[in-house]
Amino acid sequence: MDLIKKIKENPIIKKLGFNRIVLACVLVLMYLILSLMVENFAGMPRIMSALNYVYFLGFLSLGVTFVIATGGIDFSIGPVMFCCALVSGYSLTSLGVPMLPSLIISLIVGLLFGMMNGYLVAYWKVPPFIVSMASMNIAKGVASVFTKTQSVSWPQAAKGGWFRSLVKVGKFPVGIIVFLVVAAICSIILNHTKAGRYILSLGSNREAVRLSGVDTKKWEMLAYAICGVLVGIAAIYFVGAYTTVQPGYGDQYNNEAIAGCVMGGTSMAGGLASIGGTVIGVFIIALLQEGILALGFTKDYQLIITGLIVIVAVYADVMARRRKN
Repeated sequence: MDLIKKIKENPIIKKLGFNRIVLACVLVLMYLILSLMVENFAGMPRIMSALNYVYFLGFLSLGVTFVIATGGIDFSIGPVMFCCALVSGYSLTSLGVPMLPSLIISLIVGLLFGMMNGYLVAYWKVPPFIVSMASMNIAKGVASVFTKTQSVSWPQAAKGGWFRSLVKVGKFPVGIIVFLVVAAICSIILNHTKAGRYILSLGSNREAVRLSGVDTKKWEMLAYAICGVLVGIAAIYFVGAYTTVQPGYGDQYNNEAIAGCVMGGTSMAGGLASIGGTVIGVFIIALLQEGILALGFTKDYQLIITGLIVIVAVYADVMARRRKN
């Protein structure tokens, strides 16, 4: 215990973050083990497949990090992502809207859902759990009504789908650069701006922030709005990687995004968030998903493991807070 305490107190370790270093080691160890267990797992096809999962799941996790930092929760991010992809995709393929405006529609739809959730939570004081569950159903309904319950297939690169260059150009994963840049921007917002400080403060001591004269409602709504925009971006990367979207889906990605966020060190109680930890957590979830499929298991096993990860991560957070208090 003394050795671990000394390691944690090392200036370099403190700067990098002990939890993030441990997570990075877990990620590397998982990759090495899977590479030894599965033939050609270290090959480019497997890596690209895992990265396709990282992109959209990563943006979902970044978005929900802001919400959880306030002490809230959003279980609608997966269905809202599908709603963004379906509404914008239908506008492109059936209504004749050009590609760039269609991509902007995805961001607008995500923003509208984020603002709706934030307004209901911040101004109407509806519990976040209830709001997100209602929003999840609304997103599914809007997508089904708008597309007449039809699936939507986005065009391939050779047929005008130039947006796919945001995911990869040839075999080069452009998306990973975009994701890391957006993650860096999110980290700056959360840790080095007034908005970020207030968002974190809402999770740690909302009443004290309110009594100090801060408009807590505005900043809480902003957190949900940021989440909505990132969900809209996630939709673009989802269709960039997987092309076809069907109404009524998306729920399965809620827990995975939240698991990546919580595993990375964001406290479910609010007030503590780590964008860097979220990034590493997302890579672990994506690698886990790819590894389970490579080993011949069904995706159901990933759902079980993801659920267990959430329980362990939340329990660790609760115990850490108890020790601190």
